[in-house]
Formats: sequence, C-alpha cells, structure tokens
Amino acid sequence: MSMVQQRPGRTLGPGHDEFWAWCGKGELRVQGCGACGALSWPVVSACEHCGGPDLHWQRLSGRGRIVSWCSFERDYYNGMLPVPWDTILVELAEGPLFISNPQGFTWRDITPGMAVKLAFIACADEAGAFQLPVFEKA
Repeated sequence: MSMVQQRPGRTLGPGHDEFWAWCGKGELRVQGCGACGALSWPVVSACEHCGGPDLHWQRLSGRGRIVSWCSFERDYYNGMLPVPWDTILVELAEGPLFISNPQGFTWRDITPGMAVKLAFIACADEAGAFQLPVFEKA
C-alpha cells in the first residue's frame, strides 16, 4: 500500500474535472476533435487546430518519450514537495506534450528521447484525493 502524497492544488473546473475523473479510473485521456481528429492538451473549450466545438475524451496509450526535463531546487510549495523536484516533458506516442514527474528515476538517469510509460500515484490536495499521472522508465 503506497502512501498518499500531498500535492499543490490542481486546476479544476469544466474540462479539468473530466480529465481528473478519467485519471481516477486509471486512464490518461485528452480531448479529441470530432471534426478534424486532432488532439488538444491542455484542456480547451474548442479544438485548437480547427476551432471545432465537438470534443470527446480520447484514451491514450500511456507511452511516450522524454523531450526535456528540469529539476527545481527552490522550495516553491512551503515544504510540501522535496527539493530538488524533478519535472519531465513527455511527448506522448499520440503527439501531445505532457508535463509530469518521473517515478522511480531522477534527472540523472534521463537521456534525450528516453522511452517512458504511464503510471498513476495516489495524491491529495485541498480539493481531495486524486490519481496523478506520472511516468516510469519503459
């Protein structure tokens, strides 16, 4: 049984609530456009490619590769997160770029283009419990 990690507040509201609900079911989904088929991330109210309003939640494979990373050495969250705090930019297999955290490795282990796979960790913020998408080495 893993411990629930306290995290800074998530963005909630229209679109965002649906994203977190899918994460709670162990699925990474982003908005897909019914008109042109393009995927949009972060959450949008209309397709960022064609402007179409017909958006649906498309399940992604959870596979990707690291295209960038950084390690925060300042305590931006009043001791909530340990420093240094690693953040990765993953290019998902389906195309969207997704900012996340590495799970089971640090920036020292990363090589450009390194393959990663989706995992979820139990977290909580002031709005309650949630499942946070993170990435492990593939």
